[in-house]
Amino acid sequence: MTSLTLALAILGGLVLAGLVAYNTWMSRRNTPRQPDALDEALAEDAERLAAAGRTDDDGPVLHVQPHPVPGNARHEPLFDPDLPAPSGLPGVLAGERRGGLDPLIDVIAPIALDGLVSGDAAIAAMPATRRAGSKPVAVEGLNEHNGEWEPPVAGQRYGAFQIGVQLANRTGALNEIEYSEFVVKAQAFADGINGAPEFPEMLDEVARARELDQFASAHDAQLGFVLRARHAAWSPGYVQQNAARLGFLPGIIPGRMVLPASEAGLPPVVGLAFDTQAALADDPAQSAIRELTLSLDVPQVDRAERPFERMREAADALALEMDGVITDGDAQLLREETMDAIGADLEQLYDTLESRDLAAGSPLARRLFS
Repeated sequence: MTSLTLALAILGGLVLAGLVAYNTWMSRRNTPRQPDALDEALAEDAERLAAAGRTDDDGPVLHVQPHPVPGNARHEPLFDPDLPAPSGLPGVLAGERRGGLDPLIDVIAPIALDGLVSGDAAIAAMPATRRAGSKPVAVEGLNEHNGEWEPPVAGQRYGAFQIGVQLANRTGALNEIEYSEFVVKAQAFADGINGAPEFPEMLDEVARARELDQFASAHDAQLGFVLRARHAAWSPGYVQQNAARLGFLPGIIPGRMVLPASEAGLPPVVGLAFDTQAALADDPAQSAIRELTLSLDVPQVDRAERPFERMREAADALALEMDGVITDGDAQLLREETMDAIGADLEQLYDTLESRDLAAGSPLARRLFS
């Protein structure tokens, strides 16, 4: 073998070794990051919690700037505290409360009775569906024993009833057709208990619904941060492991996790979502996730939970640990000054909602912004 042949053979071997090394490096780089083995038991415990019935109030994947839920007619929130407040029923103070139904966000029709009516009879007369169009309908009775308004309960007796329909929600304002459907349902219920309903004027209530919807539209906010991988993709287990370290729990829907509120039964403080198909893959460890979304439904969460601050802290911690960057839905980097500006706007929004008796996280706010 000549020296030239030997040199070429050596050179060919080096090139081949280089190609093998490069392909190995690229393969390792493109392989989704996997969870640490030490934390797999924690992940299994979290999955068992989810299987035990923990629920997930999944919100839509949204850009960082507040905007309405896709599919409704509401416009982008203005964060304007000077917009007019929704008016109350004529002759009724906005702060007056009557059971679950509230004159601030409900049309309420009182039903007079000739005598006491049993809870069993009221339940039997209830409407088959508790909605008028897209608006919830509720029935309450005045309990003979404790004097409280409550949904009818078997074995109790009631001296009066009231039936109400919500003026607005995220699908829009109560309209004439929905009001007419409400009247039909209310009249049928009243007939079933031998009661006499008194309905507010339809045109006045529809106008009030539009006013309330305008206020709610201008003060609705749903925020989202998108966390994008810088280099290597993530496996579902890797995402779940890192999120679990920050207190997130798995939701019912694959690819969803939630940061729970301090009180059981309340909406989650922050939601986390990634590709559902990746979570459902036959071999999730090989699924490549390159982005996930953190979301906050502002009116649904009490400001005392510090939701925006905790969402921001979670995004920063995940970005640092998982080698990611925080962007909006248009892949624009979110800088500290942008985050600070959003936080300041949210504080104004919280103050405005509280001044209108619709504090974020309150039962009324959760109903109106749903």
